[in-house]
Amino acid sequence: MLAVWRKGQRRSRVVGGVALVLLLAAAAGGWLLARGSEPAAATTTTVTVSTETVRDTVAVSGTIEPAATADLDFAVSGTVTRVLVEAGDTVKVGDALARVDDTALVATRRAALATLEAAVAQLDEDEDDGADDTRLAADQTAVVAARSALTEARGDVDDATLRATIRGTVTAVGLEEGDVTGSSASGGTGATGGTTTETSTPAVSIVSAGRFVLDATVAAADAGQVGEGLQAEITVSGVTDTVYGTVTEVGRVAETSSTGTAVFAVSVEVTGTRDDLYAGTTADATVIVEQRPDVLTVSTGALLSDGDTTYVEKVGENGTERTDVEIGDTYGATTQVVSGLAEGDVVEVQGFTRGPGTTGTNGGGEGADGQQQRPQLDGGFPGSGGAGFPGAGTGGTP
Repeated sequence: MLAVWRKGQRRSRVVGGVALVLLLAAAAGGWLLARGSEPAAATTTTVTVSTETVRDTVAVSGTIEPAATADLDFAVSGTVTRVLVEAGDTVKVGDALARVDDTALVATRRAALATLEAAVAQLDEDEDDGADDTRLAADQTAVVAARSALTEARGDVDDATLRATIRGTVTAVGLEEGDVTGSSASGGTGATGGTTTETSTPAVSIVSAGRFVLDATVAAADAGQVGEGLQAEITVSGVTDTVYGTVTEVGRVAETSSTGTAVFAVSVEVTGTRDDLYAGTTADATVIVEQRPDVLTVSTGALLSDGDTTYVEKVGENGTERTDVEIGDTYGATTQVVSGLAEGDVVEVQGFTRGPGTTGTNGGGEGADGQQQRPQLDGGFPGSGGAGFPGAGTGGTP
């Protein structure tokens, strides 16, 4: 069994929660009495003390996005001669996407190679002739410059082919054959009569395939508990399985949410490759700040109070006996037992049974005889929003 709680709960609040349980139980009983045509009678159930794993968690929410994106443009000027991909194509690193005319670039590379060969020959000749240091230094400088020019020219020829830098899916192609690319065109389209038009549209856009991140935000009050490397369980709209991930980045500068509250950006990398996730899908995540196994717990509804003393009615061979207990944190419908009970002990939980002929759906589950029983903490009191105390959800604070 797994329970979740908020970090920082104190025992004094738990005792207050026990008192609230008794108060609400009385209110529930009165409600049933008022509803029923006959008086409600007290009834009891039993629960077993057990161990469970409890977690301290922080909630974040956001949208699923591709793990990587690449907006690619040509690094050299030229006329597009081939467009090799279209939107929807799958590519891998190094795949050719488009090409520009490299005739002038190849010519420049050949000239650079010839210049380098000439510079090297001149240096060799001057060394053989015993030229002075000044002459040799000039020759060496010429060789270095020529070699650098050749390296750049070779790179320009390579850049005449635009290649994928990530594995993924092509989402947009912003050029056609005949378009002119270059620094003035920013890789975009719009060549007319040899004139380029500057545009911010990438030549080719790619998003990673099967790899995703959750771009989320966390409330400012919880941001200090979230750090890189923490594990997260992600609930994605439209996906039935739990998606797992790891926190990879936490923002250091506060942002303002749509409701005007301060939040911090959180990035959660989704574990593994997924084919059931889509960019732009909303998602919520539970970041596991701390996890504690083998915590001894008992149903919160079994706890009774007498002044500052908390106790349970422990079931034995000869009936029940009052047993004082020391309690710790509350995890929704269960509470940690520090001392007084052991795993496997059976304790009593007080309830109510409505008289025959009564109806209604807000008073808890039916008993074996078909009569309505007093609602327990794990079923919610009338008007409550879920498990635990009124208005409290899993991990809530009484």
